[in-house]
Amino acid sequence: MTGTYIDPARAKMTVDQWCDEWLEGYGTRRASTVRKARVDLKRIRAKFGPVRLSAIRPSHVRAWTAELSALLAPSTVYATYRRFAQLMSDAVHDGLIPKSPCSRKTSPGQPKPRPYVATTAQVWALYDAFSPWLRSAVLLGAFAGLRTAEAVAVDTRDADFASGVITPSKQYPDEPLKSETSKTPIPIPSDLSLMLAASVREWCGEKLVTDMFGKPVGPWVVEREMRKVRAVITADPSRGLEPLPEGFRFHDLRHYYASLLIAAGLDIKTVQTRLRHASATTTLNIYGHMFPDKDESARAAVAAAFGARADSLRTQQAAETA
Repeated sequence: MTGTYIDPARAKMTVDQWCDEWLEGYGTRRASTVRKARVDLKRIRAKFGPVRLSAIRPSHVRAWTAELSALLAPSTVYATYRRFAQLMSDAVHDGLIPKSPCSRKTSPGQPKPRPYVATTAQVWALYDAFSPWLRSAVLLGAFAGLRTAEAVAVDTRDADFASGVITPSKQYPDEPLKSETSKTPIPIPSDLSLMLAASVREWCGEKLVTDMFGKPVGPWVVEREMRKVRAVITADPSRGLEPLPEGFRFHDLRHYYASLLIAAGLDIKTVQTRLRHASATTTLNIYGHMFPDKDESARAAVAAAFGARADSLRTQQAAETA
């Protein structure tokens, strides 16, 4: 006896039925968040849909993640598993099952891929190859670190070109930003302010990123342009550039922005603030490998103490023999 009571009627609930009920409560979140959940649940239903929640064992979960690993990227497998673990945890909380089949033993492990960082030459090649009315998106991604949905949502009221500050206020289409930290103002240099302001004057839109008629665009327009331009640059060896990887996307310009800050010697807290991460841990997890190796710095710090000791001894010896 475990002392945990499960309603017999509810104990017969299948994964499909629980997904439907769970989504009703989850639907109050941001539309993009709910869409992502639906994608994850589709994979979960494909495997466990008609199965009773109470019938799922840890061994079933491990076998399922192994199947997914043969078909999907590690990051996708991990995200899908985390959604399933969330689903099972909530089922426990709701009294549908006494214990979740998910644990550290069933987790496929969180992948830690190192982001691809474009070179400055590659970034400017992308800028030049983009349609003129979309070029501001490249500037906002590479030199202000904006995410795709943020870049296409920035309007002229969010940009103070005179002071050199961009303050994101929303993301596409008109949704709240990812977090309160995402609202942190972003300082930009005068050259960038001038280029963005010139683009606004040329295309006469309320947004900084528009179509050729000055109308707002969605994130998919920018991503489609990125795929097209990436292929052109990669297929043209005369440019003398390293080919961009097939999976290169707009968000990777944000990695370039991070690399600029780190190469300039900014500390982790400052980089976190400029990237508008909620915590420095997130920044370190993604970009920790980009920071200079501290081993030599540590050796130099200790060596300096020995050097000071040697100087002191030489001074003392000189005084004694004088």
